[in-house]
Amino acid sequence: MPKARILVAEDERNLRQVLALQLQNAGYEVVEAVDGQAALELAQSATPDLILLDVMMPRLDGYEVCKRLRASFTTRHIPIIMLTARGEEEARITGLEGGANDYIIKPWGKRELELRIKNALEWSRQQRSASPLTGLPGNHSINEELKRRLAAGAPFAMLQIDVDFFKSFNDHYGYTRGDHAIQTLARIILTSAQKHGGGDAFVGHIGGDDFVALTTPERAEVLAEEIIARFNEAVTELYDAEDRERGSIEVPNRLHVNERFPLMSLTIALVSTDRMPVSHLAELIDVAQELKSHGKGIPGSVLVGERRGRGEGDSKDSKVA
Repeated sequence: MPKARILVAEDERNLRQVLALQLQNAGYEVVEAVDGQAALELAQSATPDLILLDVMMPRLDGYEVCKRLRASFTTRHIPIIMLTARGEEEARITGLEGGANDYIIKPWGKRELELRIKNALEWSRQQRSASPLTGLPGNHSINEELKRRLAAGAPFAMLQIDVDFFKSFNDHYGYTRGDHAIQTLARIILTSAQKHGGGDAFVGHIGGDDFVALTTPERAEVLAEEIIARFNEAVTELYDAEDRERGSIEVPNRLHVNERFPLMSLTIALVSTDRMPVSHLAELIDVAQELKSHGKGIPGSVLVGERRGRGEGDSKDSKVA
């Protein structure tokens, strides 16, 4: 993994050098700016992952630099930590109001500085990979979390959640109502995970109508059944009364011939690493995809999981709700 790049904007030479040395020793790549104008230019050209920005600098002060960075599409996403002198409460408030993410008081403690930088970078990574529609962690965060759990070696369960007949719903009612349906499911998965998933539960949005939930093996089925029950209860309200009463919608195909589609349902593939030992991310995803394909052939909302581990005769266990 490449080193995170940090822009240090500090006009006092000794402080700037101390900061640069400390950050380099902590494993970061450092770019230095001697004043506010240089900081602004380097933020555009060097694309840092984080900016340490002193408040009092020549040419442009830290407030103005922060304001301009937040106004630009290319730099507005970069986390900014302001450097302020002790007792300058108004300066810290002004910086936060101007878009800074955090602040460090000079003279700073080594451990505090490194923790604040680490937290800001992690927040930034999560924001960049989050789904703009649901706010849930996206593909990058999902893959990192799966790799972390596989590396840790403790058994866990993955639920891969997919909406059946979402495309026909989206084609019939339009993207706005399609987005609302996805957001409804996201809330159901999240609240269900908070209720049944345990303290280490994780929920992510792969994209479109695909989601992932991670929990412990013993909680997985209860969580999946809760998601299915709540979705089945909520889904009818997403349809117009006439379609809801008929239990289907009609959507023209490519030949402009109307086809009838049932109301949306869920297919949930459950892969539990205590039943199905896996050591690689791609292997885990392949198993989930195979289970999901099997579940798609079963009418209604369904939970599909492996009944026993490899070497014992693979068998799929399906539960229809």
